[in-house]
Amino acid sequence: MSSNDQNTFYIKAGSNNSDITAQAEQACDNMESVYYKGYYPKASVTRSWSEHNPRIEGEFARPHAIRWYLIREFSKLLESGAEIEIAPSRPAISLNDPELLESLDEDDWDFTQKKMFLFRAERIDLSIDRLEHYTGTKAEDFQRYILFTNYDMHMDVFKQRFPDCITPDRQVQMPAYHHKQENNMGFTLINVGVGPSNAKTCTDHIAVLRPDAMVMVGHCGGLRNHQEIGDFVLAADYMRDDRVLDDLLPLNVPITPTHLLNLYLEDALKEDEMNYRIGTVYTTSNRNWEFTKKRTVSEIHVSRSIAIDMESATIAANGFRYRIPHATLLCVSDKPLHGKPKLSGAAQSFYQNSKERHLEMVINALNRIKKTYPEGLPSASIRAINEPLMGGGE
Repeated sequence: MSSNDQNTFYIKAGSNNSDITAQAEQACDNMESVYYKGYYPKASVTRSWSEHNPRIEGEFARPHAIRWYLIREFSKLLESGAEIEIAPSRPAISLNDPELLESLDEDDWDFTQKKMFLFRAERIDLSIDRLEHYTGTKAEDFQRYILFTNYDMHMDVFKQRFPDCITPDRQVQMPAYHHKQENNMGFTLINVGVGPSNAKTCTDHIAVLRPDAMVMVGHCGGLRNHQEIGDFVLAADYMRDDRVLDDLLPLNVPITPTHLLNLYLEDALKEDEMNYRIGTVYTTSNRNWEFTKKRTVSEIHVSRSIAIDMESATIAANGFRYRIPHATLLCVSDKPLHGKPKLSGAAQSFYQNSKERHLEMVINALNRIKKTYPEGLPSASIRAINEPLMGGGE
């Protein structure tokens, strides 16, 4: 390791010592120092094995919030023989400076950027600030495995399961709870409330933290006659009637959950001997879709949907856009097409009996994934065709 000049930090594997993790940590220390001095730190990576794209680079903000991720990715690159340079790039823009907006437009977003450099520094800075505002917790408290729910009852179960979890410091719109583990290997649960707008807002900002997985854990309406209240639904794909991402992600782009996540979730369902179905989840933006029943039911029939909700497809679509492994496990709380509407006493009593098991199954599945893939799930299925792995050959 060496400094080419007073402001540039340069590392490559084996330069002075063999502790690659320590080198990666020093790179992060340097990035944080640059940021606290009022500049965006730029990371430049030279990969000798890449014939057509040997040097890649990007700017960052709030590097301490994703320190675990940067250390992991820098370590992988160093192990592969890459050289990394950290240097100040340009003065950081104040969040209340109108100039900031010029760098946030996703119409100018480069989808071919490497995952590590997907977001501009201004976007990272603003998203982290908004995430802390909406959730009432610090960005560095967020863990690698993010669970989303649409009901308070899951928050109660999470706090009972992890009584020492970090909780919001005030009343907020989308409260977050964090069961912290070393190296951010724990779980975060966020109540995004009801509707796709909140789901998009939250996942837009969560994405800059580069989580290893996002799982929707919520209620849904069962659409099949042979489903019962309290049964589970594991999404295989989605009917996108949420509308909030249509301009950013065309409807003809197929969205499917991450296969490995679904395999582990299905194993958890089988082990607990739960009744469940795998199929299409219909996500709507219209809470009163029953008022347009003819059109909606026609689409349900055509799509062969087995459940209806208001958040799952939105979270999945943003997981796809931002290259985050994602899945959906829902519990049937009502059967709107079969005379068992939402908020019935039966719905509440049935779900009270399964809410603990619902969250526990997802946590158990993710714990197994963590043991099998401690460095994160394989990402081949969510990378672009022209985006080789950062540490792999081209």
